[in-house]
Amino acid sequence: MPVSAVSVRLPRMSILLALSSAIVYGVADYCGGRASRFHPSAIVTVVGQVVSFVLISLAVLAIGTPFPSTATMAWGLFAGAAGAIGLASLYYAFAAGAMTVVAPISAVAGAVLPVMVGVATGERPEVIAYVGIGLAIGAVALVSGAVGEHHSATPRSIMAIALLAGVGFGVLFVALDRTDPGSGLWPLVAARASSVPLLLAIVAVTGARVGTQRRGLRLAVVAGALDMAANVLYLAAVRDGLLSLVAVVSSLYPASTVMLAFAIDHERVNRWQVLGMVLAAVALVLVTLGRA
Repeated sequence: MPVSAVSVRLPRMSILLALSSAIVYGVADYCGGRASRFHPSAIVTVVGQVVSFVLISLAVLAIGTPFPSTATMAWGLFAGAAGAIGLASLYYAFAAGAMTVVAPISAVAGAVLPVMVGVATGERPEVIAYVGIGLAIGAVALVSGAVGEHHSATPRSIMAIALLAGVGFGVLFVALDRTDPGSGLWPLVAARASSVPLLLAIVAVTGARVGTQRRGLRLAVVAGALDMAANVLYLAAVRDGLLSLVAVVSSLYPASTVMLAFAIDHERVNRWQVLGMVLAAVALVLVTLGRA
């Protein structure tokens, strides 16, 4: 991010874009998680990534943005590899555990890492924004069940995989922030150029095979398209705002995942998780009021 961006007020549009990305990420994750109950998570992830690769490549060709620098493409490739590992881990955890637990755990790691990097590189939000960041992290901890009632249906090993997914997302957020603001959507093309071969290799090594349920594949396609849409929204948000704030707002994606899991799959939501959702809304307001 340019140094000048650190000394100006965070645009409200940046927060709106980040919130939109969170909502879309959450819906995409729900679709991917559901698909992973019919097919191996590696299959679901690679199908979604291939679909999004085609979509973003067509978009870049239509827009006509000049080819970016080597550094930008390198950051995009790095982001894609990290994101692929994150998604494959998340979908696997979704298939073996409760979405209402797995999604928020991944969000904690996905939020903390960009905040640490942002502050370490000179970003200085106002105190009220720091309060919002703390509340947001606390909110996802509550929704995850890390605080409050214990969720025996989700083993600790699955929670560890969810944490790995969050680290992958955190790296993705940081890497995309390092790309050239004038590079358009090219970083996302680079991301898919690395994630698709990586996932195909994982499929080959694990011997994963497509299941018999077509519904699962359709959900994987939808998940891939929505995930790319969320990436586009995040990229636009982080180019106009601070990484330490935008990434936290984008990491509120468990809210939509949890609500869908509750409404459609009838997963249990306890009082602590409801409190977490309320804190997430408060955190969003505080982060929005923060100044760089």
